[in-house]
Amino acid sequence: MSIAIWWRNIWARIAPPRHLRVVEGDSLPQLPRRDLVLARDGNEDWCVGMRCPCGCGQTIELLVILEAAPRWDFSVDNKGRPSLSPSVWLQKGCHSHFWLKNGRVEWCD
Repeated sequence: MSIAIWWRNIWARIAPPRHLRVVEGDSLPQLPRRDLVLARDGNEDWCVGMRCPCGCGQTIELLVILEAAPRWDFSVDNKGRPSLSPSVWLQKGCHSHFWLKNGRVEWCD
């Protein structure tokens, strides 16, 4: 195992959990470094955005509207920590593959 992967796995366990921020509008704002942003247009949630947790800075935009394919589900626990389902697997760039559960990244190796 490389040092980079070892450090990534350690940081995923000890870093503060991510939280969900909600914004109104039909586009994502500039994304914070760690937290997720839920874009809501009126009463409809349509997209969750985040920066790639590997540190590459790539913007990740996941559709949550029922009509989309592929589509992600999200939930937030009582402490404001988000979870996403299914996993996120980037096909371009860094090729990160991870789950987000209770605000923590769980890497798929």
